[in-house]
Amino acid sequence: MEKKEQISFSRRVELFFESFLWNTRWLVFLAVIASLISALILFLVGLYEVIHLVYLFFSSPSYEAFYSKILSIVIASVDIFLIGTFLLVFSLGLYELFISKIDPAENDPLGQRVLVIKSLEDLKEKLGRLVIMVLIVAFFKQVLHLEFKSPLDTVYVAFGVLMISLALYFTHKK
Repeated sequence: MEKKEQISFSRRVELFFESFLWNTRWLVFLAVIASLISALILFLVGLYEVIHLVYLFFSSPSYEAFYSKILSIVIASVDIFLIGTFLLVFSLGLYELFISKIDPAENDPLGQRVLVIKSLEDLKEKLGRLVIMVLIVAFFKQVLHLEFKSPLDTVYVAFGVLMISLALYFTHKK
């Protein structure tokens, strides 16, 4: 009888500890909230960039002054929106993996296309593609401000474009 009580006590300790471990997954909720707030802020900053572009369009004294800034502002806003999207996908993926399935997404055809995250590998793949897109936009943002001083600079840019093409090819090839 004494041995049976000892086993049940150790089993209760084990169940308590496993329950505690399982409930620590709620710590991920902090990362989900922080990522959502960060995504919201980035979307607002991107919107500000677009509004700033519209303001420049109507207030620029000359077309040349507007044209010199348009590409830089557009690329900056695309970059900001992509990073915001990264954070949004990250937060939704973490929530689905660790907390619960998102019921409205399960019943929505769009949700089934966007949120097919069944494992950490799925989340890494989606986030990896977004990171590649952010890096591509950042590369072209740098190329815009590059001053070509020698023919070798052109070769470097061409090599960079080739590497981007290869990265896109391999991400779509799986």
